[in-house]
Amino acid sequence: MAIDNLNSYYDIRLKAYRLQRLAQTSGADDLLISQLEAAGSKPRSYQGPASFEAGRLIFRRMDIEDRGSLEDLFGEFSFSAVFNLAARAGVRRSLEIPHKYLDTNVTGTLNILECMRNSSVPKLVLASTSSLYAGQELPFVESLPVNNPLSPYSATKKAAELLAHSYHHLYGIDVTVLRYFTVFGPAGRPDMAPFRFIKWISEGVPIKLFGDGSQSRDFTYIDDIARGTAASVRPLGYEIINLGGGNNPVDMNRVISWLEELLNRKASIDYRPRHPADLQDTWADISKAGALLDWSPEIELREGFARTVRWYRDFNRDNQVNLIV
Repeated sequence: MAIDNLNSYYDIRLKAYRLQRLAQTSGADDLLISQLEAAGSKPRSYQGPASFEAGRLIFRRMDIEDRGSLEDLFGEFSFSAVFNLAARAGVRRSLEIPHKYLDTNVTGTLNILECMRNSSVPKLVLASTSSLYAGQELPFVESLPVNNPLSPYSATKKAAELLAHSYHHLYGIDVTVLRYFTVFGPAGRPDMAPFRFIKWISEGVPIKLFGDGSQSRDFTYIDDIARGTAASVRPLGYEIINLGGGNNPVDMNRVISWLEELLNRKASIDYRPRHPADLQDTWADISKAGALLDWSPEIELREGFARTVRWYRDFNRDNQVNLIV
């Protein structure tokens, strides 16, 4: 069972593409595939089916903020675990619409926890963020106090972690919180730096770079994130676990240089002041993920960027669109 509200935070054609691929791998028939292909015809409005079944996959267009619909869903189906990957993401956007981030990331998480409690669902996997580690020493270890969020986004993700802890303590729900570190890869969020840089270099448009390029990130390829997320369904009690690259962080100047080589084009850079909500560096200590999940990243960083560039070119050629960022 998968649910998504398919909002228009970014180009809906990308979300429809992901849904189509998910349905294809689940054994969808040709009619459903054609319906999902048509669903991505407009950048800001989903035109496809609100629900469908494909093999073992059941999809419902639904919002975790809608408590009544969520209660109906838990009444209709019996779940052994819930993966809450739904969130309003994006540090800078959270400064513009903070109430929406509160509604989704906090109230939405509370709605899920209440439904789990009432239906005796034993396991929650909750997606969180490396943005919580603002001001901490590198590398970031899970035991660090993360009480100084720099944005409404990170503040609401911290609140979700605390809510999950209280439901673990009160009702015995097994909770694994995963703090993701700069996830990237094919079909990724187009508002993230790797996607923006690829698009702008490809089009010969100056890169908008906030800061001098020395800021660094612990990039993690999407396939590795997916493996770690799936592994975290095992019972652990209440644990917070980093999923990151685990190596020395890579600065933005080096990322731009790699993308220039992959795209065979020189980047023009429009330097902007560093945003006060941005962390200077991120770097995950992933020893806990190795010990509890038997997990470590497998995709080398440059290979991950090469795969992302190939996907970007193929997607825009096949769909004859330039994704909005």
